[in-house]
Amino acid sequence: MQRYKGRAWLVDNPTRTIRNGNMQYDPNRMFTEHGLERNLVRLNPSASEADRKRIHAVVAKTREKFLRELTPPKKGLLIVLHNNSRGYSVTDEIEISNATSLAAPNNPNDFFLCTDPKDFEILKRSPYNVVLQNDARGEDDGSFSRLAAKRGMRYVNLETAIGRLEQQREMMEWLEKNLP
Repeated sequence: MQRYKGRAWLVDNPTRTIRNGNMQYDPNRMFTEHGLERNLVRLNPSASEADRKRIHAVVAKTREKFLRELTPPKKGLLIVLHNNSRGYSVTDEIEISNATSLAAPNNPNDFFLCTDPKDFEILKRSPYNVVLQNDARGEDDGSFSRLAAKRGMRYVNLETAIGRLEQQREMMEWLEKNLP
């Protein structure tokens, strides 16, 4: 943030999931009730309905306020940086995407996911993999990208494999220089 204009939100947590009592959930699956429920059931298979409802209530108290904080101004752009595990890649997103450009098929863990078709047209000219998801295909997973698409928000998720900080910086530089 010293080199770029904007605002940063940092998530500092030793694990991908958040713990609340005996329950855990993925913070990128809490942006819809349906997605949160799917995530709670998957990560807490023996949890009672009452335990799941408790987490729904906790998340619901602050979800919309948090979303207002994250939402960029009109025509603004929200860029999210994610580090993914080696098992997750652009190929996981192809089937639920509206368009795809695989400029770097040998680096499937490093890619852009965007929600704006104009941004996709620019990003597909990059040397990186990119997918466009501007309508929600497949089941609601509760992710912010799906919600951003549904709300018509300009959103770019910059995904890189864990440990590829230089790749992430390179991709961020490309974004900063090329997206208006």
